[in-house]
Amino acid sequence: MTQNEATAETLLAAVLETLSDNKAEDVVQIDLRGKTSVCDYMVIASGRSSRQVAALSEKLADRLKQDYGVLSTMEGKDTGDWVLIDSGDVIVHVFRPEVREFYQLEKMWAPMAAQA
Repeated sequence: MTQNEATAETLLAAVLETLSDNKAEDVVQIDLRGKTSVCDYMVIASGRSSRQVAALSEKLADRLKQDYGVLSTMEGKDTGDWVLIDSGDVIVHVFRPEVREFYQLEKMWAPMAAQA
């Protein structure tokens, strides 16, 4: 399957499966279709350590490349505090728990009703 054939939903399913298989914690998916032109879905997850955050990110990028031909852009892997993986239709943030708590991306992107 090429990148053009991989739908946002297909990529999202692969992202969620890969994160689950590799023991990511507190995985949250946010549907952004119609809310921004940046991406269709955002996924936020935590790793227990900088090493796990970097490993999760690397495994995810490798799977998307091998299975779907999607070349992801990755930022932050060297420090392992917060890694952003941009695969086009799906953007993934993998955090160490304390960094995730500090930035609280879920609150910024979640629907307003969920914040009340």
